[in-house]
Amino acid sequence: MTIDEAVAHEGPFDEALERFHRTGPEFEGWLSNHGPMAVEALARNGHDAQIHAWTDDYLNRLDERPRGLSPITPEGWRDPLGDPLRTGDWIDFFLREVRERPWRDVLDIWWPRLLPGIAAGATHGVIRVGHAVAALEVVENEPRIEEFGHALAYWAARWLPVPVVRPQGGADPAAAISGVPAVGDQRFGIRSRIAQLDDEFASAAAKFAAGEPGQERAKVEQIADAAVAFYATHGHGQPTMLVHAATAPNAVARVMPLLRPEHQRPSLEAAWTATAAVVAAYRPAAEVSGQRVPATPEEVIESAAAHGGEHVIKFADTAVRSYQRTGSADALAAAQRAIELDA
Repeated sequence: MTIDEAVAHEGPFDEALERFHRTGPEFEGWLSNHGPMAVEALARNGHDAQIHAWTDDYLNRLDERPRGLSPITPEGWRDPLGDPLRTGDWIDFFLREVRERPWRDVLDIWWPRLLPGIAAGATHGVIRVGHAVAALEVVENEPRIEEFGHALAYWAARWLPVPVVRPQGGADPAAAISGVPAVGDQRFGIRSRIAQLDDEFASAAAKFAAGEPGQERAKVEQIADAAVAFYATHGHGQPTMLVHAATAPNAVARVMPLLRPEHQRPSLEAAWTATAAVVAAYRPAAEVSGQRVPATPEEVIESAAAHGGEHVIKFADTAVRSYQRTGSADALAAAQRAIELDA
């Protein structure tokens, strides 16, 4: 079974989506519901046979889908943006949107509106949208269209703006990531850490080279590649959170072929800002290098699926995509490191 055939299989994957749509996008407070994202990665990488059991186990951790408080109208979307108390209203709103118009039209309207808040849910909003789009590009059916609506709703409810960095330097992604300074106080959560991003951060992040027009998607993929490699030596700083420095730009890259030309550069800038912000928030004081047992992409995915951790599965998927682009064993080593660290 090929990767595309796996994700096109309208059995375990779509059934899992229907089950997850009875749950909320978060549980136990701020924890993100990774179910739809993880099962998409499992299906696309040929592990759809594991989806039922994985879903059964994960559902035990989740909360029910939240109810709405007051309907959101197409004209009145700005005030509830970023209000998690309106999560149920956002779900209702976007399910109406995707049922009444083509999902690509909904993406065209809402991507530029949501993009400035790319830090939403510790970047899980845009990541969930990326997984939803990846599935829809293979098969368009009701569970996948509704998953796209749920993903947009989560992004809107947790919308968190970050001052977008306008790259204007000459550094490649690896060098630019290396130069991003850590925030001073790493005791608290991501909102506290993002609030500490200052002029020193902006100056360092601006050294990234954005490239010429038409290169935006390739540059975003390079950001993901560099963040994957960074994880291999720095993931111990915060094994779970540093995953998102790579999975967020990976999600943006998945969506970019569907975007208008005028949305390409803002998407690149937002993706780089998200990666730089996560690195600044969680980078450790020192790197750690280690020997890894050589592995194939198939073995890495198999190990991640056997581990079962939602972040491990998503990061392994991102790392394998990086390996397919670069041929770098460092990408596969990074996935092994995530498994070792129990990300």
